[in-house]
Amino acid sequence: MRVVGQIVSGQYGEVLIRQKSDEELELGELLVVDSKQPTVSGSQSAALGPQETQDLGRKTIMQVVNLQYGSQIQSGSLQLMSGMQLEGYGADLGFMEEKLRNYVLAEVKEVVTVSNGRARTPKALPPFFSEIRQIEKNDLDFLTQPQDSLYVGDVRSGSKKLGIPVFLRGKDVFSHHILIPATTGRGKSNLVRVMLWDVLDKDYCGLLVMDPHNEYYEGMDGAGLRDHPRAADKMAYYSLKPPPGGRTLIVNIKDLKPWFFKGVLDLSAAQEDAFTYFHKVYKDEWIEKILTLPPEDYPKGIHESTGGVLVRKLNLLGISALDGIVSCSGLFSTTAGETTLDGIVSELEKGKTVIVDTSSFSGEIEILISSMISSKLLDRYKHYKDAGELRAKPIVSIVLEEAPRVLGKEVLKSGPNIFSTIAREGRKFKVGLLAITQLPSLIPREVLANINTKIILGLEMEPERSAIIESASQDLSKDGRNIASLDKGEALVTSNFTKFAIPVSIPLFDANYVQRFKEIGDSKPDLSGFS
Repeated sequence: MRVVGQIVSGQYGEVLIRQKSDEELELGELLVVDSKQPTVSGSQSAALGPQETQDLGRKTIMQVVNLQYGSQIQSGSLQLMSGMQLEGYGADLGFMEEKLRNYVLAEVKEVVTVSNGRARTPKALPPFFSEIRQIEKNDLDFLTQPQDSLYVGDVRSGSKKLGIPVFLRGKDVFSHHILIPATTGRGKSNLVRVMLWDVLDKDYCGLLVMDPHNEYYEGMDGAGLRDHPRAADKMAYYSLKPPPGGRTLIVNIKDLKPWFFKGVLDLSAAQEDAFTYFHKVYKDEWIEKILTLPPEDYPKGIHESTGGVLVRKLNLLGISALDGIVSCSGLFSTTAGETTLDGIVSELEKGKTVIVDTSSFSGEIEILISSMISSKLLDRYKHYKDAGELRAKPIVSIVLEEAPRVLGKEVLKSGPNIFSTIAREGRKFKVGLLAITQLPSLIPREVLANINTKIILGLEMEPERSAIIESASQDLSKDGRNIASLDKGEALVTSNFTKFAIPVSIPLFDANYVQRFKEIGDSKPDLSGFS
């Protein structure tokens, strides 16, 4: 047992420990205090209840949330000694009994109490003046691998990796939504690749991945999801120019519906109403009519100027008309792609990961295709629920890059869209979101509160940390400094489905990771972290 400090004062959630002079504690480090088991006679033991018997051998896991200096020497004396030494008034102004008089104080909070291998929320202070020790692997034996698991990394104590894999209950966390917030360069995409790779080896979940940078399928650092041993049967890839084995991404304009444009195009209320009215009157031919009808033939109540704006909006999507003939470029077609959306949803329904290459599209078209697929998916899963068939279907999660584009406060000002609808009620239909963002503060608080798992990487800006802390599943009110200090590949996992907010180290997803996985098979490779 390696003792690193001792409790000297504090209160619940703000316990102060004195660091041992030859130790160095870090922000985020996990520590353990063991409750000393008293000598109990046989008759006394028999009189104890089950809970009291458990508490005799309990241990409390604590986490460092702040560090500060302590000294038995008055502040004025320290300043005087410092000035004399700096200004050359004394050659040797060392401290007497330096290790006793000057020290480091660590503020720690209780995160979980363990009794007989069972973890629960702490409700009492550990014994006063208890010795604090470093955490050991067997202290976390309660972190087991559940059925239908999702791997997110290894337990981390400060900057030290403990070599204990962290598995979440995949069905629960995907259906109840996941948020990955982080500053640029902290490893968001790397984490998503690690998670997607793990899911490709499972059958409980399908994933829709919009890939605007072509970083998931082909990947970076010589490794992508196409290298997975089960890629051929568990993954589908859609692109305008697909490689061998891929699918062509073409969507027929008859599949476009007015509500798909919510949060995609910047439309006024009058323009939205006009879209809806054209669709109501002309059904599947509504796009063609907007583009080809002369203004005098518009449905009653739609002004010529409004129609002109709708034409320009459609032109921006590559849909136009010349001499009464509609033509398309890029994603859309008037003659092909009638089964594309149904095909994508059917593959998701089979538990596949569907990657849609949007690297050649504008942001509007990327969001539009995502909105179309998501709407069709939710409608189909609602039908399964009504028919009593939903239980047999896999979870489906939708990966949203730069989530505020569709879940931001400004976007949702004019009303809900398909993504905010899924955030609110998707869990009832086994449809979830995996949202990625640098700016969680732009997402409405009620949406953040509906996302029950947050894998927090480094966030240095205080408003962004506050938005996450206020909506976290565990109490992270003391973790602001900890979150700000997270290095590349380090994260804090807070979830309704974990006993406490677990600090993790995420492995670097590269060619070596892929190779180790293939060599070891179903076992997880040793994690090397970020190089």
